[in-house]
Amino acid sequence: MREKEQLTKLGSQGTEYASEYSAELLESFSNKHPENDYFVKFNCPEFTSLCPITGQPDFATITISYVPEERLVESKSLKLYLFSFRNHGDFHEDVVNVIMKDLIKLLDPKYIEVLGRFLPRGGISIDPYCNYGKKGTKWEQVALNRMTYHDMYPEKIDNR
Repeated sequence: MREKEQLTKLGSQGTEYASEYSAELLESFSNKHPENDYFVKFNCPEFTSLCPITGQPDFATITISYVPEERLVESKSLKLYLFSFRNHGDFHEDVVNVIMKDLIKLLDPKYIEVLGRFLPRGGISIDPYCNYGKKGTKWEQVALNRMTYHDMYPEKIDNR
């Protein structure tokens, strides 16, 4: 079977949107350049999830950057996966860690980081960040360095 035939979300006209969180929505394909180190970056400026206590919606921009090894995430499946958080109740810090861990399980990347820039609710915004570098590689040190200096020069906050 050809690889593109294994991607069930891409090009599908009958797209179904999950009403509950589901990591099973994620699909991947082979990296044609695993010998190269390069970043792939996704920005999802319309991410929503629910507060696990109040049930109120939380809105964020989720940024995912990773250095692939053998697999890449298919973008439409990622969009559907991120959409599946719409009715999912979790704290902001949990959301970014769940996304990162699901992508690590799917892709086994050299390096990955996930940043959530959540809009203020109750007068405060929360911007959780997590990352991972493959153990025993240079990417393990990159992860430590990026975590150490992650917010040394934060962006200007202008009430989003």
